[in-house]
Amino acid sequence: MKKFGFSVFLILISLLTFPIAGEANQEQKRAMTFMDILNLKRVGSGDLSHNGQYYLCEVSSLDWKENKRYSDLYLASNQSGPLRQMTYTKKKNETSPKWHPDSAFFAFLSDRSEKNQIYFMNPDGGEPWQVTEAKDGAISFDWNKEGSFLAYLTGKEKERQLWILPESGDKSTELTKHETPVESWFWSPDGKRIYFIAADRYDEIEKKRMEKGFNAQIVDPIRIPNHLWVIDLDSKKERRLTSGDDFSVEEAFISDDGQFIAFSSAPTNRYGTSIDSEVYLLELRSGKLERLTHNQVSESSLSFSPDGKWLAFVAPDDFTYMRKERIYLYPLAGGEMIKLPEGFDLDADLSFWSEKGDTIFFSTLEGTARNLFAVTVAKGSSPMRVTDERASISAWKDKDTGLILISYIDPHQPFDIYLTSMKTLTNKKRWIKLTDANPQVKNFSLAEYENITWKSTDGQTIEGILIYPLDYKQGTRCPLIVQIHGGPASAYTHSFSGSYGTYTHVFAANGYAVFQPNYRGSSGYGEKFRMEISGDYFRQAFDDIMTGIDYLIEKGIADPDKLGIMGWSAGGHWSNWTLVSTDRFKAISTGAGAVNWISLYAQTDEQDTREFYFKGRPYDNWNHYLDVSPLKYIKKAKTPTLIHFGEKDRRIPKPQGEELHMALKKLGVPTEFIVYPDMPHGLDNPRYQLLKMEAEFSWFEKWIKGKEGWIDWNALLKTLEEEKEEKPEKD
Repeated sequence: MKKFGFSVFLILISLLTFPIAGEANQEQKRAMTFMDILNLKRVGSGDLSHNGQYYLCEVSSLDWKENKRYSDLYLASNQSGPLRQMTYTKKKNETSPKWHPDSAFFAFLSDRSEKNQIYFMNPDGGEPWQVTEAKDGAISFDWNKEGSFLAYLTGKEKERQLWILPESGDKSTELTKHETPVESWFWSPDGKRIYFIAADRYDEIEKKRMEKGFNAQIVDPIRIPNHLWVIDLDSKKERRLTSGDDFSVEEAFISDDGQFIAFSSAPTNRYGTSIDSEVYLLELRSGKLERLTHNQVSESSLSFSPDGKWLAFVAPDDFTYMRKERIYLYPLAGGEMIKLPEGFDLDADLSFWSEKGDTIFFSTLEGTARNLFAVTVAKGSSPMRVTDERASISAWKDKDTGLILISYIDPHQPFDIYLTSMKTLTNKKRWIKLTDANPQVKNFSLAEYENITWKSTDGQTIEGILIYPLDYKQGTRCPLIVQIHGGPASAYTHSFSGSYGTYTHVFAANGYAVFQPNYRGSSGYGEKFRMEISGDYFRQAFDDIMTGIDYLIEKGIADPDKLGIMGWSAGGHWSNWTLVSTDRFKAISTGAGAVNWISLYAQTDEQDTREFYFKGRPYDNWNHYLDVSPLKYIKKAKTPTLIHFGEKDRRIPKPQGEELHMALKKLGVPTEFIVYPDMPHGLDNPRYQLLKMEAEFSWFEKWIKGKEGWIDWNALLKTLEEEKEEKPEKD
């Protein structure tokens, strides 16, 4: 496959193979292209059979002709057998795979008959058979514990109700006839009841005024609270479990013994935000409802211990906004809440419990790697390391088998799923690889990743990742692309560069080194490091980035006359700040970046983070908001700048790009502005992802390497047409 580009050079470059020192059979490999990035298959949701023998999952592929991704189902054996494709429907989706409790067959949703219906299929193959004929399609489904009943949600958006399908083969019947639509639901552990969440009322006037063409949008409309109900399978009687206008039930979980339900709430105040959520505990036998938290932070990851003693959830330390994440344990029998772990300066994101409920496993980002840790359930407990991989992993436990499923990704391996047990959890060599969705990656020449550290202007050690060009020879200088991560409470990690946001392997194949600094404000380096930019957003973090570039120049790796910088969201913020702070770069690509923090405050859908980083609201701290706005210093801008924005971005809305573009035009600074129609904060349209990479890469080629032209639309369209040609299916 040819890589498109704006010149003959770019077309030819994809056909070349650059050797990596020390790698065998490299002459048989080739460089990655933009199309290779976008054609990577994605492993989606999956389910482990109850006997532990098979893993069933979604795998999506890109159809360029339709400009969409479509999902099929794949089956893997726990004996490390090959991933086997089970469904082959063109331009249709098979999703939500789930095994029957006896592991003899599985169910899934498919839109092969236009609307989603539930199908059954045997693991040894053959044709699946349709088991529902829901007029408005099936939305979600699940079996009860014994598998004697399959419940599913169906109906139009404002009329959704639960239906029930008995194992006996009788026809489906409507189970709930609630006055308002069912939003979400789950079975009781004994399979005799279903709990569901529904709104207290439905606004008929709202429906009618929309139907009659009075479709003007009311900003921050009145919120109708959702509440929790239960319906008995035998009597078909519904019973309300929660009520009131001061909270709304958001997401609920039931304990294994069926005695408690915990839920997170959403605010009913029309101006409330996610930080107004709280955790509640409902004792089902007595009906006692207890509010467990009273704070201004978001809680997540609610989970009951297997022994029925604890409710766990994750929230910032001391319930203070933006502090390190901690696991809180509430004793169900009453008593003092415990906070875990102690003596640990990183986040703790709850993964799963040990079988006895005496240990909690959690994942955390530590520098450029995400690994698994464990902590015993006792006040003052310190964490213990479980895995130590130069990768990014997360893990969860299958309730029925007790086996552990692990998602794994590193710079040379895209996302895949592994299976292991508690005994072999610490030894990756004994993990069973269940999926291998992108075997073609073995044929690509992939860049080498190296962790580097340097001293910033205040003496603090900063870490980042350096990606070498494929043809790099020690002692030679090369063009350098600086990539700034978003967040900013995030970090670059050892994961596979398989997205339109970074595509480091394509840069490396074209002679660029790529530098990914984890500047001040990044996660994975302790709480102080992450929170240090609050009230001083750009100054020190900018120094962190610049001193990292200086380090690479001093080491003889980066060419100081061939520097480019790029970023999206917070990475766009720093790219814009760089534009007005230095002229050392030859080109800038900035995506969804703020240029005027005063106007952004009202434009964005997220004010809490602005108030944290800038110490208040603009009308309380006007001068500070102004002082950190690149627009104030825009007359210093000299660097050719490419601007990207999604037309419907609510996080960093398009007017920010318009302000920047207008200023650069008026000042005579070379600039281009791309607006991606209907796109939110990220680009989910494959053609737009392709355009973003092509436009960005060509921008750097033009201004750093002096290539003529910018986007070659003819080459782009030709490559797209070649990709759209029908290819024979493989078994």
